[in-house]
Amino acid sequence: MNDLEQRIGELWEHRDDIGAVLPEGEARTIVHEAIDLLDHGGARVAEMHDGEVVVHQWLKQAILLLFRLSTMETIELGPFEYADKIPLKRDYAAAGVRAVPGANARWGSYLAPGVVLMPSYVNIGAHVGEDTMVDTWATVGSCAQIGARVHLSGGVGIGGVLEPPQAAPVMVGDDTMIGSRCIVADGARVGEGVVLGAGCILTSTIPVIDAESGRELSRGVVPDWCVAVTATRPRSFAGGDFGLPCVLVVKRLAEGERHEKSRLNDILRDHNVAT
Repeated sequence: MNDLEQRIGELWEHRDDIGAVLPEGEARTIVHEAIDLLDHGGARVAEMHDGEVVVHQWLKQAILLLFRLSTMETIELGPFEYADKIPLKRDYAAAGVRAVPGANARWGSYLAPGVVLMPSYVNIGAHVGEDTMVDTWATVGSCAQIGARVHLSGGVGIGGVLEPPQAAPVMVGDDTMIGSRCIVADGARVGEGVVLGAGCILTSTIPVIDAESGRELSRGVVPDWCVAVTATRPRSFAGGDFGLPCVLVVKRLAEGERHEKSRLNDILRDHNVAT
């Protein structure tokens, strides 16, 4: 893989004149090799190491090179027609993935065995862990990293990022439930075992606050094993007092603790938050 990384780096350095390095056909073969690694889970754009996000920039560079080296094509699926540079994934059954009609995933995204795609969208570079459900009208943006046994509820928007190559994508940990219509974007992180209540907006600048102490825990990072909901915090401006969004950690969970739906509803209902 180190040799492939080096070749992608060379192409990236000459991305405005790739023909000066290699014939376009050879360059495309190299880039496709990198995208195939992403597609089959042999590599991923970002990973967690010792609590920090490590971004493999060369794989992002490969994706960006793919767009430069690809041409628009017409794709027909039954009565539907698309015009795009990137083909859709195929062979779901062989991969152990259930894809309901209306689900779309681009080549270069990885779907682990047991993934269920309701009518939804998964973009190139994304990594979706085993037994995760991407529910109806949920979207997983480019390079987003979703853990195993996650439930992305209806209408969830997981943001994507390609440029700059060093920018960290959204990271969602294992055993997490993201409630309906949540938005998680701009490199935000949701830890393992989190229940994120419906309608939360989480970006890298949104404060995450502990309800018990009132202390700001972080910006854009929801800690492991907790229940968190959308809230506001008062701020005064020349035009008046306004409530700015934040995410409120309302309960800590024991590591490995999982909730039945009724138990989850009770926790959130105590704080007048819908699931």
